[in-house]
Amino acid sequence: MGSVEQGVILLAAGAAAGAVNAIAGGGTLISFPTMLWLGRDPVLANATNAVALWPGNLAGAWGFRREMEGSGPWIRYLVWPTLVGGMLGGWLLLRTPTQTFRAVVPFLILGAAMLLAVRGRIRTLFPPGWRATRPVALLLQFGIGLYIGYFGAGTGILILTTLGLLGLDDIHQMNGIKGILTAVGNGVAAAYFLFSRAVLWPDVVWLALGAVAGGYASAGIARALGRAFVERAVVVVAFVIAFALFVR
Repeated sequence: MGSVEQGVILLAAGAAAGAVNAIAGGGTLISFPTMLWLGRDPVLANATNAVALWPGNLAGAWGFRREMEGSGPWIRYLVWPTLVGGMLGGWLLLRTPTQTFRAVVPFLILGAAMLLAVRGRIRTLFPPGWRATRPVALLLQFGIGLYIGYFGAGTGILILTTLGLLGLDDIHQMNGIKGILTAVGNGVAAAYFLFSRAVLWPDVVWLALGAVAGGYASAGIARALGRAFVERAVVVVAFVIAFALFVR
């Protein structure tokens, strides 16, 4: 397959991932396996994916800017644990041997797919009416930031759950906050990957162009198709990919 054909495939994968990340989370389950299918090293592919999808997270948050009024205090409170966790997660990724990461990739994808599938039931694991205290929310968000830096698929669901436990209930506002926090955790990890020269630049360009377009268009897509449709589609794709990687 030629470089142009691969570029077109990555552009389409980036657009789909950018839109899915902004709407439901889990866009990595589209872009990362696409890179593996094209023969990329898994650690470099994951680092490249983080760099490429970062602009799409910001574009997705911008698409929900009307609904984000009054979200500043929540963003300022949760941004710091996300920043520190994302930095640590990126550091851990580049210190994971390629063969080890290749072995755990199917489990990471399967876990993210299961997370997407049970998203609506996560809140029921907590007592009715229970709300997280701010210190607990900080700890949860640090763990989420760590996961963002290391792999990141399904992160949006975890952030939305944390925001729900803090008492937020406007899904569009929550999506906007999620986009900002994901961009912060992803951004600091991406900066570390760039500094470590652990990215594939041609792939970054193609994926990023697609991710920005998909992320910006995501608000309209979410309103037209509905969040549930997007989530179900991503879950099906993720389970198929995980199964394919297990039997490979």
